Amino acid sequence: MQISSNFIPLNRELYLLKERWNPSQIGFQIDSHTHESFPNVDYAEIAIFNVPEYEGTENISSFSDCKVRDSLYRLYFEGLPKIVDLGTLNLISSRKENFDIIMEVCADLIEKGIIPLIIGGGQDISYAIYKAYAFLEKNITFCSVDSTFDIGLKDDKLKSSSYLSKILSHKPNHLFNFINIGYQSFFVKPEEIKLLEELNFELNRLGKIKGKIHEIEPLFRNTDFLSFDMSCVRSSSFLSNVYSTPNGFDGEEVCKIARYAGISDKISSFGIFEYNQNLDKLNQGSQLIAQMLWYFIEGFKSRKNELNPNTDNCIKYTVAFEDQHTEIEFYKSQTSGRWWMGVPFKNPETNNFNNYFVACSYDDYQYANKGQLPKRWIKTYNRFL
Repeated sequence: MQISSNFIPLNRELYLLKERWNPSQIGFQIDSHTHESFPNVDYAEIAIFNVPEYEGTENISSFSDCKVRDSLYRLYFEGLPKIVDLGTLNLISSRKENFDIIMEVCADLIEKGIIPLIIGGGQDISYAIYKAYAFLEKNITFCSVDSTFDIGLKDDKLKSSSYLSKILSHKPNHLFNFINIGYQSFFVKPEEIKLLEELNFELNRLGKIKGKIHEIEPLFRNTDFLSFDMSCVRSSSFLSNVYSTPNGFDGEEVCKIARYAGISDKISSFGIFEYNQNLDKLNQGSQLIAQMLWYFIEGFKSRKNELNPNTDNCIKYTVAFEDQHTEIEFYKSQTSGRWWMGVPFKNPETNNFNNYFVACSYDDYQYANKGQLPKRWIKTYNRFL
């Protein structure tokens, strides 16, 4: 696939002249798709593009250019990683074909070790990105920062309020785990919570996360694809969304979340969805998303190359439980101070038991020392049964 054929170049007046930017601004350092040239993707670490696809959402934009881009380019960043801006995805008349193009572009980038940073569009675009991993035959953990689960009804067509059910029913199944961050109980059906809990997925209420936002960090170390629905940001911090409500994360919290995501060595794609430019009269929404991207990039620059713990560089702690059968091995990195725990599973190739490493926190270790199995250990163990 010739990736350049799928993108529209940037607005010549806004992005062509490097003289417009200070050498320390992102607009000067980034390699952008202009009418004159397409960036060299092969040497990139991160690839940014926007997808103006709104058929599955009420957050429709009539703007031809993505205002987030202009806000991002104005920000200062010392020593920017190798980032390319591919431009705007060139949509065609068929929605299915558009989703296939998104899938192919993301699969191509992920296979090359390049992180796609996608600015949507409706959150149902997440389904196309999930299919990119399925196309590559990768089993993944999918994390959604959202006030709802977006399961929808059985007969719903693909849209931002029902895309998760399409992921759950996709065959063959490549979803190892689903993590929700920030759901609000009054927006979700009790039967949805029961269903997802029975599938041993990890659900985190807004109140729990706001009280201990540092607990998000290990969740992202277990995540491959992060999808961020901007409707989970409270309306006083983000007005550029028709679904916004009085409660949710604030601007500072979502930037912390983005930085934790950037630090994760496992996250290989990141999408920000449900931004409505028509409602962004003062450009506050575009600036918040630009700052989220800035924090993600800043976190990416601080990655430690600890996809799994280097057990030779870890302090090992073994916690034995009163049943005299269960033990959990915890590993603390001497480089970063981060924690993992081993979950035993039977390797079908060797018929032996190996450890599947799950990123965790010091709180999980303390919890185990009190004689309680950590919830994420139990859920991971049950997914192997």
